[in-house]
Amino acid sequence: MGVTVLPTLNAILNGTAAVLLACGYAMIRRRRIGAHRACMLAAFAASMLFLTSYTVYHARTGSHPFAGYGLVRPVYFSILVSHVLLAVLILPLAIVTLTRALRAHYIRHRQIARWTLPVWLYVSVTGVVIYVMLYRVAW
Repeated sequence: MGVTVLPTLNAILNGTAAVLLACGYAMIRRRRIGAHRACMLAAFAASMLFLTSYTVYHARTGSHPFAGYGLVRPVYFSILVSHVLLAVLILPLAIVTLTRALRAHYIRHRQIARWTLPVWLYVSVTGVVIYVMLYRVAW
């Protein structure tokens, strides 16, 4: 298995994280704390595996140019720029949010989780969108 499969793996990990985040949110809304915790820890693990795989892929191959043209180009780059900027924020946000929960600082956890969840979901979903636009659509 070469590095060429890593973009697909990355998209799968991002999609998995997004689903787990949504499930975790649904679980906490239903007061199912154990299920919420399991989903969020699994989402964090999926995101960390993604980050590792993404780093390995780009260290070995560099960047992949976007082949689209016309109106789709500014759409793609708008998604990409917002994704990258928010991806830089999500790691420290997720770590702080997770740490507060694991230390049972639930009020402070909830305060930051209100910001972390939508940003993390956006980054995960747009990661899949970027993958599709880069590797699966023939422009």
